Amino acid sequence: MTSPTPAHARISVIGAGPGGLTCARILQRHGLTVTVYDREAGPEARDQGGSLDLHADNGQIALREAGLLEAFFDLARPEGQEMRQLSPDGRLLFHHVPGDGELFKPEIDRGHLRTLLLDSLEPGTVRWGRALTAVGGPADGPRLLHFADGDTVETDLVIGADGAFSQVRPALSPAVPGHTGVSFLEAWFSDVERRHPAIAELVGQGGAAAADGERGMFAQRNSGGHIRVYIIQRAPADWISRSGLTIDDTEGVRALLLKEYAHWSPGLRRLISDNDGPYVDRPIHALPVPHTWEHQPTVTLLGDAAHLMPPLGVGVNLAMLDACELALALAGSPTVGDAVRAYEHTMLPRSVETARLLEGGAEHLLSDELPDFAHGDDTRP
Repeated sequence: MTSPTPAHARISVIGAGPGGLTCARILQRHGLTVTVYDREAGPEARDQGGSLDLHADNGQIALREAGLLEAFFDLARPEGQEMRQLSPDGRLLFHHVPGDGELFKPEIDRGHLRTLLLDSLEPGTVRWGRALTAVGGPADGPRLLHFADGDTVETDLVIGADGAFSQVRPALSPAVPGHTGVSFLEAWFSDVERRHPAIAELVGQGGAAAADGERGMFAQRNSGGHIRVYIIQRAPADWISRSGLTIDDTEGVRALLLKEYAHWSPGLRRLISDNDGPYVDRPIHALPVPHTWEHQPTVTLLGDAAHLMPPLGVGVNLAMLDACELALALAGSPTVGDAVRAYEHTMLPRSVETARLLEGGAEHLLSDELPDFAHGDDTRP
């Protein structure tokens, strides 16, 4: 099959996260037609997660191409760039307070970013409740999208923006994510100034981290008086069940954690003992390094679907940069196949280089040494 021109192609994005929505927005700004499919029932189907820092040299570039940079700054929290590093006994080791006008990596809630992107799209762009199960059809197209409800859709280009456990990836690569040996538990705190003033003071307006070489914590201010805490341990993915517990047994998990963190300061232990509601289990996975594939003119990947790495401050920024470059390649290439090849020629070497730098980096989250962000290189969750 001859690869179609982008202007006449049926372009399908799988996944309505920041990467997929950024790609769709830039495509539409260039007059190209795109449909986004997402497995969730709707935009409010689940909590969208914590706060993101969008960097001037990648995430903000994508928002500029999307025509949304000023709207982003209206929503962003520059004060969220504040960062504290604490010792397990509660001593302040490092403190960065952003200067006036510092906008290199302001914070925004993931849900606010998603709403900004969704509201920028043409009505009907996103098809909710469409869980992809497989990509069929020949490599030179057209491709068939197979959905869990039994429906199929024919398309000329499949863009896998569907995250760590992508259903698009098997059409290009047999690679599957492996557990890094590090696991997170997420804890939530609400109305912190009134209900958790000591924790609000500890965290400040941005983030606070501590580690002892075997375990760590990262607390992050979100908007609306919320703080999320990530309790970080060197542990197998199934450590909770191995302990004879379930994630729903909040009191049992809390008691186990308090035992593990017994030598930490009372102030930091409040991040375990005082959370509002249950914990969320988040084992940390990564794709093998390097992760590449043979070019196909009808399928490609972006973001975590292409290069899942440990959560060290680059994930969403790379996903949005990928999305931007792919959309611009489609807007400026004679055929879809040419665009995919040009995009992958830039994206794959960049992602391999970054993945090599971060390989094994989940261990960095447990280090009791001053982290790289103390020297100007942000490598935090």
